[in-house]
Amino acid sequence: MRKYTHLLIAIIVFSYSCSQCSKKVEPVGSDGWPADSVRLVKSSLNYPWEILWGKDDHIWMTERGGKISKIDPKNGTVVFSASIAEVVSNGEGGLLGMVQHPNFLTNGLFYVVYNYNSGSYLEKLVQYKFENNSIQPITTLLQNIPASSIHNGSRLWINTDAIPKLFMTTGDAANQPNAQNVNSLSGKVLRFNLDGTIPADNPIAGSAVWSFGHRNQQGLVMANGIMYASEHGPNIEDEVNIIEKNRNYGWPTVNGPCDSPAEIVFCGANNVKEPIWSSGSSTIAVCGLDFYNHSRIPAWQNSLLMLTLKDASLRQLKLSVDGLTVISQQTYFKSRWGRLRDICVSPAGRVYLCTSNGGNNDVLVEISKP
Repeated sequence: MRKYTHLLIAIIVFSYSCSQCSKKVEPVGSDGWPADSVRLVKSSLNYPWEILWGKDDHIWMTERGGKISKIDPKNGTVVFSASIAEVVSNGEGGLLGMVQHPNFLTNGLFYVVYNYNSGSYLEKLVQYKFENNSIQPITTLLQNIPASSIHNGSRLWINTDAIPKLFMTTGDAANQPNAQNVNSLSGKVLRFNLDGTIPADNPIAGSAVWSFGHRNQQGLVMANGIMYASEHGPNIEDEVNIIEKNRNYGWPTVNGPCDSPAEIVFCGANNVKEPIWSSGSSTIAVCGLDFYNHSRIPAWQNSLLMLTLKDASLRQLKLSVDGLTVISQQTYFKSRWGRLRDICVSPAGRVYLCTSNGGNNDVLVEISKP
């Protein structure tokens, strides 16, 4: 009896001490993920959109209402925050994608995409500088991009080539035909030099368009020289695509693979690139995307980790050795935190994700299986 009394006392003491510390452990989910490897980093967020692991080993976050924050991943402390006054949040629009310059630690430069009003609802890509614990705009790289309350994209990525390039996704802004119009900036992957100029080897001289025929891409990552994007389907066929130069991805004529008679004809005539994964006869609202290849979670090595809004889950898409196909998939954390928006991976192999539930009820969570 004394043994059980001591055990009960130990449990009470442990529970009290844990309630006093900042490290909050999430309960075990229905998927059985170990409770001691899931940690609530930050709560009371409002529609976070982008999270990235900064070059200063902090998490940088955008929230759709216009706020940029720098968060200490160890304890969730906000060590810096600022708002961009020009941002106009409308439906799915607002402050969206963000990426840091390769030399961020020395030049403080980073890039953001946001929606604003100028006679109509539009989108722009702006280079900012972080210095002396404040931010200031440096250069508007591109503006007057069509926007809407839906389908605005927009993820950013900078590759690691010897001469890096900046990539940006745009949605069709609820104007489907523009996705096929290479003279429109809607429904595209765009490519820039880091100063905003157009690379000489882009497909169309003087144009930022890199690929076209997209509906609404809200995930973008490059791994081993291959660029992957997650894209929302209408009511069927969410997609994961490999993005290639000057390729057509079919929207609005093609949903997912080229498998109907009309799609087959269109794909053959228009050099359409088919997805490496699709959701089939329904949608799960695919969103943030990252690549995982760390030994911390061996089962996730050589995988795309993709979040979903409608399905409220993390999807692991295991890649083939060459990275060109998805060979298996697993679903984790379904409905545990609600709608999931974005994901990033630290150099130590810890995975961070944020929710998209609104009402100051959103959270930032760390996953680090021992």
